[in-house]
Amino acid sequence: MPARIIDGVAISIRIKDEVKARVVALGKPVKLAAVLVGATSAGELYALRQGEACRALGIEYQLLTFPADVTQRHLKQQIRVLNTDPSVTGIMMHLPLPQHLDAPRLQYEIDVVKDVEGVNPANIGYVTYGHTLIAPCTALGVIELIESTGIPIKGAEAVVVGASQIVGKPVALLLTERMATVTVCHIETRDVKAHTQRADILVVAVGKAGLIGAEHVRDGATVIDVGINRVEQPDGTKKTVGDVDFDAVKDKAAFITPVPGGVGPMTVAMLVKNTLRSAEILYGVTKG
Repeated sequence: MPARIIDGVAISIRIKDEVKARVVALGKPVKLAAVLVGATSAGELYALRQGEACRALGIEYQLLTFPADVTQRHLKQQIRVLNTDPSVTGIMMHLPLPQHLDAPRLQYEIDVVKDVEGVNPANIGYVTYGHTLIAPCTALGVIELIESTGIPIKGAEAVVVGASQIVGKPVALLLTERMATVTVCHIETRDVKAHTQRADILVVAVGKAGLIGAEHVRDGATVIDVGINRVEQPDGTKKTVGDVDFDAVKDKAAFITPVPGGVGPMTVAMLVKNTLRSAEILYGVTKG
Protein backbone atom coordinates (compact mmCIF):
# COMPACT_ATOMS: atom_id res chain seq x y z
CA MET A 1 0.00 0.00 0.00
CA PRO A 2 1.51 3.37 -1.02
CA ALA A 3 2.65 5.68 1.74
CA ARG A 4 0.51 8.52 2.97
CA ILE A 5 2.01 11.84 1.91
CA ILE A 6 2.81 14.22 4.78
CA ASP A 7 1.64 17.57 3.44
CA GLY A 8 4.07 20.17 4.76
CA VAL A 9 2.25 22.99 2.99
CA ALA A 10 -1.07 22.24 4.72
CA ILE A 11 0.58 21.76 8.12
CA SER A 12 2.56 25.00 7.75
CA ILE A 13 -0.66 26.91 6.95
CA ARG A 14 -2.29 25.50 10.08
CA ILE A 15 0.70 26.55 12.20
CA LYS A 16 0.69 30.06 10.73
CA ASP A 17 -3.03 30.39 11.44
CA GLU A 18 -2.37 29.39 15.06
CA VAL A 19 0.47 31.91 15.29
CA LYS A 20 -1.74 34.68 13.91
CA ALA A 21 -4.43 33.97 16.48
CA ARG A 22 -1.90 33.91 19.32
CA VAL A 23 -0.32 37.19 18.18
CA VAL A 24 -3.77 38.80 18.39
CA ALA A 25 -4.40 37.23 21.79
CA LEU A 26 -1.01 38.44 23.05
CA GLY A 27 -2.04 42.02 22.40
CA LYS A 28 1.56 43.25 22.45
CA PRO A 29 4.04 44.05 19.67
CA VAL A 30 5.95 41.15 18.14
CA LYS A 31 8.92 42.27 16.04
CA LEU A 32 11.51 40.26 14.14
CA ALA A 33 14.76 42.01 13.19
CA ALA A 34 16.69 40.27 10.40
CA VAL A 35 20.32 40.94 9.52
CA LEU A 36 21.37 40.68 5.86
CA VAL A 37 25.02 41.15 4.88
CA GLY A 38 25.86 41.77 1.22
CA ALA A 39 23.29 42.58 -1.44
CA THR A 40 22.35 39.52 -3.50
CA SER A 41 19.13 39.16 -5.46
CA ALA A 42 18.44 35.75 -3.86
CA GLY A 43 19.04 37.04 -0.34
CA GLU A 44 16.92 40.13 -0.85
CA LEU A 45 14.08 38.10 -2.40
CA TYR A 46 14.09 35.65 0.52
CA ALA A 47 14.06 38.54 3.00
CA LEU A 48 11.18 40.16 1.10
CA ARG A 49 9.10 36.98 1.26
CA GLN A 50 10.02 36.50 4.89
CA GLY A 51 8.82 40.01 5.69
CA GLU A 52 5.55 39.43 3.84
CA ALA A 53 4.97 36.20 5.78
CA CYS A 54 5.58 37.95 9.09
CA ARG A 55 3.38 40.95 8.39
CA ALA A 56 0.53 38.68 7.25
CA LEU A 57 0.53 37.24 10.77
CA GLY A 58 0.71 40.55 12.59
CA ILE A 59 4.48 40.35 13.20
CA GLU A 60 6.52 43.46 12.46
CA TYR A 61 9.58 42.77 10.30
CA GLN A 62 12.68 44.95 10.20
CA LEU A 63 15.47 44.17 7.71
CA LEU A 64 18.89 45.58 8.54
CA THR A 65 21.25 45.46 5.56
CA PHE A 66 25.02 45.81 5.72
CA PRO A 67 27.67 45.97 2.97
CA ALA A 68 29.63 42.81 2.20
CA ASP A 69 32.80 44.33 3.67
CA VAL A 70 31.26 45.08 7.08
CA THR A 71 33.62 44.21 9.93
CA GLN A 72 33.04 41.53 12.52
CA ARG A 73 33.28 44.14 15.25
CA HIS A 74 30.67 46.43 13.71
CA LEU A 75 28.22 43.59 13.12
CA LYS A 76 28.72 42.35 16.68
CA GLN A 77 27.94 45.85 17.99
CA GLN A 78 24.76 46.04 15.90
CA ILE A 79 23.55 42.69 17.23
CA ARG A 80 24.15 43.90 20.77
CA VAL A 81 22.05 47.00 20.02
CA LEU A 82 19.20 44.73 18.89
CA ASN A 83 19.62 42.62 22.02
CA THR A 84 18.96 45.65 24.23
CA ASP A 85 16.21 47.17 22.07
CA PRO A 86 12.92 46.50 23.93
CA SER A 87 10.91 46.89 20.72
CA VAL A 88 12.71 43.91 19.13
CA THR A 89 11.44 40.53 20.35
CA GLY A 90 13.30 38.32 17.87
CA ILE A 91 16.58 38.39 15.94
CA MET A 92 17.86 36.30 13.03
CA MET A 93 20.82 36.48 10.66
CA HIS A 94 20.64 35.51 7.01
CA LEU A 95 23.30 33.03 5.93
CA PRO A 96 25.73 32.56 4.32
CA LEU A 97 27.94 35.42 5.43
CA PRO A 98 31.05 36.65 3.60
CA GLN A 99 34.12 34.51 4.35
CA HIS A 100 35.84 37.13 6.49
CA LEU A 101 33.00 36.95 9.05
CA ASP A 102 32.79 34.30 11.76
CA ALA A 103 29.13 33.22 11.57
CA PRO A 104 29.08 30.97 14.68
CA ARG A 105 30.69 33.68 16.77
CA LEU A 106 28.14 36.24 15.60
CA GLN A 107 25.28 33.84 16.26
CA TYR A 108 26.62 33.44 19.78
CA GLU A 109 26.11 37.20 20.24
CA ILE A 110 22.34 36.95 19.68
CA ASP A 111 20.38 37.06 22.93
CA VAL A 112 19.33 33.51 23.86
CA VAL A 113 15.63 34.39 24.17
CA LYS A 114 15.58 36.54 21.01
CA ASP A 115 17.41 33.86 19.01
CA VAL A 116 14.42 32.78 16.89
CA GLU A 117 16.52 30.39 14.78
CA GLY A 118 17.79 28.52 17.83
CA VAL A 119 21.41 28.79 16.66
CA ASN A 120 22.99 30.20 19.81
CA PRO A 121 25.05 27.37 21.39
CA ALA A 122 23.20 27.96 24.65
CA ASN A 123 19.92 27.06 22.98
CA ILE A 124 21.40 23.83 21.62
CA GLY A 125 22.61 23.16 25.16
CA TYR A 126 19.09 23.61 26.53
CA VAL A 127 17.87 20.92 24.11
CA THR A 128 20.65 18.61 25.29
CA TYR A 129 19.48 18.98 28.88
CA GLY A 130 15.84 18.38 27.96
CA HIS A 131 14.77 21.97 28.56
CA THR A 132 14.21 23.33 25.06
CA LEU A 133 13.94 27.11 24.95
CA ILE A 134 14.21 27.89 21.22
CA ALA A 135 15.26 25.07 18.87
CA PRO A 136 16.48 25.34 15.24
CA CYS A 137 13.56 25.92 12.86
CA THR A 138 14.11 23.07 10.42
CA ALA A 139 14.65 20.56 13.21
CA LEU A 140 11.42 21.68 14.89
CA GLY A 141 9.65 21.41 11.54
CA VAL A 142 10.80 17.80 11.23
CA ILE A 143 9.36 16.98 14.65
CA GLU A 144 6.05 18.68 13.78
CA LEU A 145 5.79 16.58 10.61
CA ILE A 146 6.46 13.36 12.51
CA GLU A 147 3.95 14.24 15.22
CA SER A 148 1.32 15.07 12.59
CA THR A 149 1.19 11.40 11.57
CA GLY A 150 0.08 10.29 15.02
CA ILE A 151 2.70 7.55 15.19
CA PRO A 152 4.27 6.98 18.64
CA ILE A 153 7.70 8.55 19.01
CA LYS A 154 8.26 7.27 22.54
CA GLY A 155 10.11 3.97 22.29
CA ALA A 156 10.48 4.16 18.50
CA GLU A 157 13.71 3.29 16.69
CA ALA A 158 14.74 6.53 15.00
CA VAL A 159 17.64 6.94 12.60
CA VAL A 160 18.93 10.33 11.49
CA VAL A 161 21.17 10.31 8.41
CA GLY A 162 23.28 13.47 8.51
CA ALA A 163 24.89 15.14 11.50
CA SER A 164 24.81 18.85 10.68
CA GLN A 165 24.67 21.44 13.44
CA ILE A 166 21.37 22.94 12.27
CA VAL A 167 19.40 19.82 11.28
CA GLY A 168 20.82 16.37 11.99
CA LYS A 169 22.12 16.84 15.51
CA PRO A 170 19.19 18.97 16.77
CA VAL A 171 16.68 16.50 15.29
CA ALA A 172 18.46 13.66 17.09
CA LEU A 173 18.34 15.60 20.37
CA LEU A 174 14.65 16.48 19.99
CA LEU A 175 13.76 12.87 19.22
CA THR A 176 15.77 11.74 22.23
CA GLU A 177 13.92 14.30 24.35
CA ARG A 178 10.71 12.58 23.22
CA MET A 179 12.12 9.21 24.35
CA ALA A 180 12.92 7.68 20.95
CA THR A 181 15.98 5.46 20.65
CA VAL A 182 18.13 7.43 18.23
CA THR A 183 21.01 6.48 15.93
CA VAL A 184 22.89 9.17 13.99
CA CYS A 185 24.62 8.17 10.76
CA HIS A 186 27.34 10.40 9.30
CA ILE A 187 30.11 10.39 6.72
CA GLU A 188 32.15 7.82 8.66
CA THR A 189 29.26 5.40 9.23
CA ARG A 190 30.38 2.08 7.76
CA ASP A 191 27.03 0.57 6.80
CA VAL A 192 24.24 3.11 6.65
CA LYS A 193 21.74 0.58 5.32
CA ALA A 194 22.23 -1.68 8.36
CA HIS A 195 20.97 1.18 10.53
CA THR A 196 18.24 2.63 8.32
CA GLN A 197 16.61 -0.76 7.69
CA ARG A 198 15.56 -1.01 11.33
CA ALA A 199 14.21 2.53 11.65
CA ASP A 200 10.59 3.17 12.56
CA ILE A 201 11.36 6.85 11.93
CA LEU A 202 13.94 7.78 9.30
CA VAL A 203 15.10 11.39 8.88
CA VAL A 204 17.50 12.14 6.03
CA ALA A 205 19.37 15.45 5.86
CA VAL A 206 22.53 15.11 3.80
CA GLY A 207 22.16 17.00 0.53
CA LYS A 208 22.78 14.10 -1.87
CA ALA A 209 20.05 13.28 -4.37
CA GLY A 210 18.72 9.74 -4.22
CA LEU A 211 20.97 8.69 -1.36
CA ILE A 212 18.23 6.58 0.25
CA GLY A 213 16.49 3.95 -1.85
CA ALA A 214 13.87 1.30 -1.16
CA GLU A 215 16.54 -1.12 0.05
CA HIS A 216 17.36 1.27 2.92
CA VAL A 217 13.81 1.46 4.30
CA ARG A 218 11.84 -1.01 6.38
CA ASP A 219 8.19 -1.66 5.59
CA GLY A 220 5.88 0.77 7.38
CA ALA A 221 8.54 3.35 8.28
CA THR A 222 7.93 7.09 8.52
CA VAL A 223 10.39 8.87 6.22
CA ILE A 224 11.21 12.57 6.53
CA ASP A 225 13.31 13.92 3.65
CA VAL A 226 15.06 17.18 4.50
CA GLY A 227 17.31 17.24 1.43
CA ILE A 228 16.86 19.81 -1.33
CA ASN A 229 18.84 19.11 -4.51
CA ARG A 230 18.64 20.58 -8.00
CA VAL A 231 19.12 17.79 -10.53
CA GLU A 232 19.46 18.29 -14.27
CA GLN A 233 16.96 16.37 -16.39
CA PRO A 234 17.60 14.83 -19.85
CA ASP A 235 15.94 17.83 -21.53
CA GLY A 236 18.30 20.24 -19.76
CA THR A 237 15.79 21.51 -17.23
CA LYS A 238 16.39 21.17 -13.49
CA LYS A 239 14.16 19.42 -10.99
CA THR A 240 14.11 19.78 -7.21
CA VAL A 241 14.46 16.41 -5.49
CA GLY A 242 15.31 15.19 -2.02
CA ASP A 243 17.86 12.81 -0.55
CA VAL A 244 15.30 10.00 -0.73
CA ASP A 245 14.28 8.24 -3.95
CA PHE A 246 10.63 9.16 -3.48
CA ASP A 247 9.16 6.94 -6.20
CA ALA A 248 10.97 3.86 -4.91
CA VAL A 249 10.44 4.44 -1.20
CA LYS A 250 6.77 5.51 -1.27
CA ASP A 251 5.67 1.90 -1.83
CA LYS A 252 7.43 0.70 1.34
CA ALA A 253 6.94 3.54 3.82
CA ALA A 254 3.77 4.22 5.79
CA PHE A 255 4.33 7.99 5.71
CA ILE A 256 6.69 10.08 3.59
CA THR A 257 7.38 13.76 2.92
CA PRO A 258 7.58 15.01 -0.67
CA VAL A 259 10.25 17.35 -2.02
CA PRO A 260 9.22 20.06 -2.56
CA GLY A 261 6.23 20.52 -0.28
CA GLY A 262 7.42 18.65 2.79
CA VAL A 263 10.00 20.06 5.18
CA GLY A 264 10.63 23.28 3.20
CA PRO A 265 7.41 25.13 4.07
CA MET A 266 7.79 24.09 7.70
CA THR A 267 11.03 26.03 8.18
CA VAL A 268 9.31 29.40 7.66
CA ALA A 269 6.32 28.27 9.75
CA MET A 270 8.59 27.34 12.64
CA LEU A 271 10.49 30.62 12.30
CA VAL A 272 7.33 32.63 12.91
CA LYS A 273 6.28 30.23 15.67
CA ASN A 274 9.67 30.72 17.34
CA THR A 275 9.33 34.47 16.89
CA LEU A 276 6.04 34.39 18.77
CA ARG A 277 7.51 32.14 21.46
CA SER A 278 10.40 34.56 21.99
CA ALA A 279 7.93 37.41 22.45
CA GLU A 280 5.80 35.40 24.86
CA ILE A 281 8.86 34.56 26.98
CA LEU A 282 10.00 38.18 27.00
CA TYR A 283 6.54 39.35 28.03
CA GLY A 284 6.32 36.67 30.72
CA VAL A 285 3.34 34.92 29.10
CA THR A 286 5.28 31.68 28.61
CA LYS A 287 8.00 30.30 30.87
CA GLY A 288 11.47 30.11 29.39
